[in-house]
This record gives sequence, structure tokens and C-alpha cells, in this order.
Amino acid sequence: MRFSLSRRAVLAAALALAAPLAGAQQQGFPNRSIRLMVGYGAGGGVDAVARMLSARLPALLGQPVVVENRAGATGMIAADLVAKSAADGYTLLLGESGLLIASHLQARAPVEPLKAFTPVAGVFVAPLMIVANNDVPATNPKELIALLKANPGRYSFATSGIGTVQHLGFELLKARTNTFIVHIPYRGAAQIVPDVISGQVPIGVVSAAAGLAQTRAGRLRAVALMNTGKLPGAENVPALADALPGFNVAPRLMLLAPAGTPAAVVEKLNEAVRTVLASADLAQAAAAQGAVPSYLPPAQLGAEMTRESAEWAQIIKAQKISAE
Repeated sequence: MRFSLSRRAVLAAALALAAPLAGAQQQGFPNRSIRLMVGYGAGGGVDAVARMLSARLPALLGQPVVVENRAGATGMIAADLVAKSAADGYTLLLGESGLLIASHLQARAPVEPLKAFTPVAGVFVAPLMIVANNDVPATNPKELIALLKANPGRYSFATSGIGTVQHLGFELLKARTNTFIVHIPYRGAAQIVPDVISGQVPIGVVSAAAGLAQTRAGRLRAVALMNTGKLPGAENVPALADALPGFNVAPRLMLLAPAGTPAAVVEKLNEAVRTVLASADLAQAAAAQGAVPSYLPPAQLGAEMTRESAEWAQIIKAQKISAE
């Protein structure tokens, strides 16, 4: 018994010494470079946004922020790496809404985002645009809906893949309007715009950045934005909400840390992100990448992730969507 008490006393003393040390380490955060993981390839929209943050955060944090690309499995490879990293704030994930969708579609998804991560900050939304070949007789949301209602199954729409926000956003449109249109999944967005221009597929859902240049040149028609906010440079493109009140779909980009990351570390990271997003030049730089600054504090981001995850799960179930 004396030996047991002695071990307990030693353990208590060790914990007492460790607590101030952990607190001191948190107060000194960061004292080395931070890795910002991106689940998509270099040169894409998420990567571009990550590099905007990595260029500006060091001035506030006093340490480099290094972007690392780990593409694959709809962002799950990078997500799994971050989820298994030390919860110390030095390995972060720039996640997006596709992560919340993948957890419902992948039978053996390695990560449950709502459990695996601590929300740090909402950073951007990336508006989506419905574009159409110039021969499609629809110029706005009301005309598009009327066209689909009058021609069930005649038209098709392209997205960058099954289970993407682009895909599920249009599935929500179908559900809200009781219309039927065939989905043509592509492996990525690069070929969608040329195929819509050529008429290989009449309608596409792409990032606003991908659609704007071609619509300005008259090669495509911008029919609608899927979100309710306005994107600089696309002020004249109507929102689907004009015809479907409350319709609001756009990929959210969010900064996440491993679950259990100390509150003091999260607070310091969040404050740095909030300051960056408020900078005068950022909105213009983000617009060039088809993104809009959309800051959210940790608690609000967590609530939004929960709400959005539930909505995606409902759409997947109602529309009988499978990853196969």
C-alpha cells in the first residue's frame, strides 16, 4: 500500500510540474513553422486561397506558414493526416465543404470531421455558377427552372464529380423544383467549361472564377449564382434565390486543427486569421480566385459545420446518391 501511495504522489507531482510547462508552451505559441495542409493539388482554387493566407499570417504569428498539398480522396488524405497529428497548432487543415460530404458518401471514411477537428476559423466561401451553352434557351434562374420542368430528362449538367458541392447543390435544385436532369460527372472542372462551350454538355456547374472569363467573352451564358451573396465582377449574375427563396449553396473554406488543440492556441490562430481577412487588399485578391472572405469565429464555424453536414446527409439520402 505504501508503494501505491508513493507512486500516486510521484504522479501528482509530475502533473503539477507539467501543467505550468504546457501553459508556458501555449503562451509561446508559435515558436516554429506551421504546416497548412491542403487536400487538393497545387494551382487549384483551395491551394490558391491557402497561399494567400500563408503569405499574410507570418507577419502576425512571427513564424512561417508552409502550405503542403496532399491531394486525393476528396480531401480525405490531408484530413486524415491532420486529424492524426499532434494537437498543438503546428499542423492545420484548410478544409472545405466537400470534406463534410465525403464523410457521408465514403463507406469507410477515415475521418469524421465533426469529431476529428477543432474549428479555428471560417475563412472564405467560393461561389458556384451555373453556366449554359449559348444555345440553351435560359438566361436566368426562372427560365432555367421552367425549361427543366417542360423537358424532363432532355438536358444534362456537368460537375467535377459525384458528391462534390457542385453536384449536391444541383441535386438540391432538382429536389426543390421537382425536375429531372441527367448528371454527367467529370474527373475535375478543367474540361467542363470547354465542353459546355462546344455543346458536348448543355449545362455546367463550375466555380465562379472558372465561368466568369468565358461568360464575359460571350462564349458561355452565366445563368445563376448558387449563393445569395454577390461576387465582385459578377454583380449582374442573378442568384438562384431570386426564383427559390433561401437557396444558398457555396463551398465553405475553413481552418481546422486536430481535436483537442488548446483553446489558447486556437484563439491566437483565430485572431490572426480574422486580422488577415479584414485587410484591405485581401478581398480583391480573393475575388481573382473566385472566393469571398467570410470570417467565422470557432463556435459559429462549429455550428455551421454541424448544420451543413446534416443538410448534405439529407440531400444524399433523399436523392439516393451513391459514391459508386
